[in-house]
Amino acid sequence: MSARPAEASELHTRLLRCTLEVENARSYWRHVAGAVERPTAEQAFAEYWFGARSLARVTLLMANFRARYDAFPEALRTLGAWTGMDPDTRRLICHWHLQLADPLYRAFTGRYLVERHQRVPPVVSHAAVVAWVGEQGGARWGAATRIQFASKLLSAAFSAGLLRSTRDPRPVQFPRISAEALSYLMYLLRGVDFAGTLLDNPYAASLGLSGGTLEDRLRTLPGLRFRRQGDLVEFGWLYPDLASWTEAVLAAPAPIQTARAG
Repeated sequence: MSARPAEASELHTRLLRCTLEVENARSYWRHVAGAVERPTAEQAFAEYWFGARSLARVTLLMANFRARYDAFPEALRTLGAWTGMDPDTRRLICHWHLQLADPLYRAFTGRYLVERHQRVPPVVSHAAVVAWVGEQGGARWGAATRIQFASKLLSAAFSAGLLRSTRDPRPVQFPRISAEALSYLMYLLRGVDFAGTLLDNPYAASLGLSGGTLEDRLRTLPGLRFRRQGDLVEFGWLYPDLASWTEAVLAAPAPIQTARAG
């Protein structure tokens, strides 16, 4: 049996060359999810998967998307089948998969921005993020790299809906999340090795979902029966895995209503 998929734990610099790329990711899901053989960058370039991008850029996108999506094959099949996904959900799924693939982005969005949201006023600046990046990387990154990292982290967080502006001071916010999207996250994490628990993790926390706020949302999710009695917590999974959830939920005739987190 193959090992379970797991979140990345080693710091790397891929974010410097490829941020959230929501629409390009959508094209990648559509082309790759049902492919019999692993598509190449040359094929994606020839077929204009990502529009009029250079072969070098297409090669870079393919390498990053493989780390974010191919590393979680069950999720990739779901994303390829989810043709009716709304734009807000698409951004969040790209955000979660970037978190899975990039520990620096995961810490930035799942811890640092959450802490900033609790301040008055809840804002962040480029200079503050540069300093934070230096604390995470120690002496491995020079000043120019720290500045570039800060810009890319802020850009990705803005694209994910976690920031309201691209100009300092940048207000921190928690974006909208549908019941479908939160269900996807729970079923995804159920099959992934990650630091934390289903009730305490940076993926949900980055959207303001933790403690009682998260538990209240879990009680309303289709496909999941969540109960707590004192210290006893019970997850009642209606489907054995993400693939089964996909077949049942994505085939449902009516869309699930959207609500704000918190």
